[in-house]
Amino acid sequence: MRMTGKRGVDTAIEAVGIPVTFELCQQIVAPGGAIANIGVHGKKVDLHLERCGPQHFHYHAARRYRNIPMLFKTVRSRKIDPKRLITHRFKLDQILDAYETFGSAAKTKHSR
Repeated sequence: MRMTGKRGVDTAIEAVGIPVTFELCQQIVAPGGAIANIGVHGKKVDLHLERCGPQHFHYHAARRYRNIPMLFKTVRSRKIDPKRLITHRFKLDQILDAYETFGSAAKTKHSR
């Protein structure tokens, strides 16, 4: 919020899938902005409709990951630094470990 002069962001992308990041997206999105939810949630999260006036924000859930192209477009435009989003790295032969980590996101947090 400090970076936007308390205005909020135009688009908040929830890609982690834990309650705290979903809550954060709701707190930082500007009026009229969008929340793109591409995270896979293993726990219940709350959508605070009481905070949503008719013009507050748009919410987009990841139906078959259709928000992924928007994420790539945002990265290509250099509006965000993707290095700040990467929490894990796996080689192809570690794919099962990667899926296990992804499925246990709330437990594994991040390790750079």
